Amino acid sequence: MDAHKADGSLGGVNMIVKASQRSGSMALADHLMNDRDNDHVEVIEIDGFMANDLHGAFKEAHAISKATQCKQFLFSVSLNPPEHMVATDDDFRDAADRVANAVGLNDQPHAIIIHEKNGRRHAHAVWSRIDAAELKAINLPHFKNKLRDVSRDLFLDHGWALPDGLATYGNKSPLNFTLEEWQQAKRQNLDPREIKQVFQNAWDRSDSRASFKNALEERGYFLAKGDRRGFVALDIDGNVHAVAKWTGVKSKDVKAKLGSPEGLHYVDETKSQIRSKVSDQMRHFIAKAKDRHVTEMQLLREEVTSTVQAHRQERKTLKEGQAKRWTDETKVRSRRLNGGLRGLLDKVTGKSKAARQQNEREALKAAKRDQRQRDFMIREQMKDRQKLQERINKLKIKQRDERKNLACDIASILRPKLRPETVMQQQQNLTVQSVRSPRRDRGPSFTP
Repeated sequence: MDAHKADGSLGGVNMIVKASQRSGSMALADHLMNDRDNDHVEVIEIDGFMANDLHGAFKEAHAISKATQCKQFLFSVSLNPPEHMVATDDDFRDAADRVANAVGLNDQPHAIIIHEKNGRRHAHAVWSRIDAAELKAINLPHFKNKLRDVSRDLFLDHGWALPDGLATYGNKSPLNFTLEEWQQAKRQNLDPREIKQVFQNAWDRSDSRASFKNALEERGYFLAKGDRRGFVALDIDGNVHAVAKWTGVKSKDVKAKLGSPEGLHYVDETKSQIRSKVSDQMRHFIAKAKDRHVTEMQLLREEVTSTVQAHRQERKTLKEGQAKRWTDETKVRSRRLNGGLRGLLDKVTGKSKAARQQNEREALKAAKRDQRQRDFMIREQMKDRQKLQERINKLKIKQRDERKNLACDIASILRPKLRPETVMQQQQNLTVQSVRSPRRDRGPSFTP
């Protein structure tokens, strides 16, 4: 593939490849053809099946698998280009071919489906694992490692810098989170990365229980004693977060830094304190901000829906126009081939062979022309969709910052107020400590 242009135009792109062996053919077909949650869904290739639709093709794969002991008879792969890069149909076909060669599914029946959503374009390729001639499943040993190498090759072929995950073979990001963490954060309508960063930043900048407690409270989380988990933290809505889980450290390390949770209030007591201390006015501010965030995002979602509908109509019009033109051009080419005695004479003289060759050249040229038109439309539509997605992303950042500010305001209300003479005494103590105990500079101290 050619190196991808910096402006995001169509061309060769690098792919992150993820795969799984699976059953559930009809559920998978439903998911892949789901145009409710995707801007566009297009099947660009079904090869090796009798059926010409995805559900029918997967039914065939399932039926053939019944003659074997194989339960996970499908091999499903997602092909994900980097953000802001738009892959062509041929880019995805090339990546799928590399996958098939790597895992040993060459010549197996397969399908390729393209999804477009949120200004990004990715593909799914699905193969049947059943060898129809021998009626046995094709084994796929170490396919994850092989697909990792496929991803690496797509980067290295063009001299692209490898992402951390490929460069280190599994250097896990500290911001990775489990499904449980994700679901808990989603129930609060927050990005889990926001929550995890709050806990990890508070952990990194603190060296005691008191400083950790203050750091959390600055962002609207309040340390408490859990029933079973030791240290937990509650947000203003009373949602409980296990400290060890959300900081990403071991329980023994939490205990080493924070000591015993004795002296902290239990969860129910902390909830009661939060409810009693947060003023009605602040709750009004929170509700008002949430409502405004929903309204702002809804307006953009409606614009997305309108844009997607317009794009679908444009693609439908182009598809119908190309189909009609192809039919008309096919009729013109067919008229060059005579029948009857004249056709027989054309075969003898070689005229019919020349006509067929001309028809093949023109048909190939027309197919390439149609593909260029489709690629051009996709490229222009993706530009529009990406601009709209940028507005959505900017709004999300703006709303996230507003939530941060609200959290700080709430923390200032809930944190006990210190008398001025107490603050002055603390500052004097810190000054004396810094003179008596010189240490390496680790940045400002947040220890009360």
